[in-house]
Amino acid sequence: MQCIVGWRKLQLQSDMSQSHCSSPTSSCSSQGLQTHEDVKEYYGKYLKNSKDLKTNACVTPSKPVPKYIRDALTQVHEEVSSRYYGCGLVVPECLERCRILDLGSGSGRDCYMLSKLVGPKGHVTGVDMTDEQVEISRKYIDYHMEKFGYSEPNTTFVNGYIENLKISGIDDQSYDIVISNCVINLSPDKRSVLREAYRVLKDGGEIYFSDVYSNKPVPEELKQNKVLWGECISGALSWSELYLIAEEIGFSPPRLVTSSYITVNNKELEDIIGDLKFVSATFRLFKLPEDSVKEKGMVIYNGGITGCEDEIQFDTNFTFKEGEATSVDEELWRILKTSRFSDEFLFQPLGKGNSPRQCCIEKVIIKDPFRLADDQKNLPLPANNSCCGPKGYC
Repeated sequence: MQCIVGWRKLQLQSDMSQSHCSSPTSSCSSQGLQTHEDVKEYYGKYLKNSKDLKTNACVTPSKPVPKYIRDALTQVHEEVSSRYYGCGLVVPECLERCRILDLGSGSGRDCYMLSKLVGPKGHVTGVDMTDEQVEISRKYIDYHMEKFGYSEPNTTFVNGYIENLKISGIDDQSYDIVISNCVINLSPDKRSVLREAYRVLKDGGEIYFSDVYSNKPVPEELKQNKVLWGECISGALSWSELYLIAEEIGFSPPRLVTSSYITVNNKELEDIIGDLKFVSATFRLFKLPEDSVKEKGMVIYNGGITGCEDEIQFDTNFTFKEGEATSVDEELWRILKTSRFSDEFLFQPLGKGNSPRQCCIEKVIIKDPFRLADDQKNLPLPANNSCCGPKGYC
């Protein structure tokens, strides 16, 4: 289940005032008025392929898709790709042998692409609450195993709710990475989703996810609009709320990776939304060990990570070039030192050949995805500017 837009006009007329919260895994709240059953019906019944989209909320431009990812996407079965509706590209770096969990895996496109990137010794699990989507994803397990040349499958798909992964048999500290592509905004209980991600991640693990965010809290009357919730609009967190929730749960501060504006291009919906603005943004959050050392210093990227052989853009604030020393703050030092990236860098703490003047120069960190989206508006788009891969599916 990924972000989808475009309820039929008939539904826009009839569903405006109807809303309820009925989830077997989460309690009702003022933000939980869109039901799981509504979303399941839409994703399972109404949407047949990407051509059914009515607005561009889930086809916003992202950074160029690297060749190794494009190559993996070309090997995903066409039926799987055609039912993909994500709003970003959720592919972090350094994936070989990793165990990855996809929250709201839908037809399984991201899972199969990632199963190619983690290799035969890695594993990808997709969890989704929509029966029809899970059925499609499971249908092609053997196809992709043979396509990738694996002796046995390295993908699993389970029915379940992302607010309570334990019911689906997802154990504590069992994954290196959790990903999600425009799904958390559809949940009636976003804190539970992020809390569950924290629970299932190993120490040093991360959740790398793309979602829709508002520039300010969405008014209560819009949250009660089932159409706008299904459009991935009224269920969006404000970006500042994300930072508060992450801190509350125990994650490191969110690190902004990409951001681009969403334009609804639907006059009726635009009138309802008013002056609210929305972006599709990708963040990464890390679960750091409690005993990890806080230290400032210089780090040197060793190079060689697939797709990032010469440099790695870790987030919008930090790009590491092979062999080049870069000053980092305590938080980023902890992330690199305790995560799967630890073997990819050399670490030079302050005081070991580095003077304060050489090291740890204060840097203004961009946290606001709207500021980043404004900066991106003036940049020319690359030729392949979509997050959708070579077939154009998004």
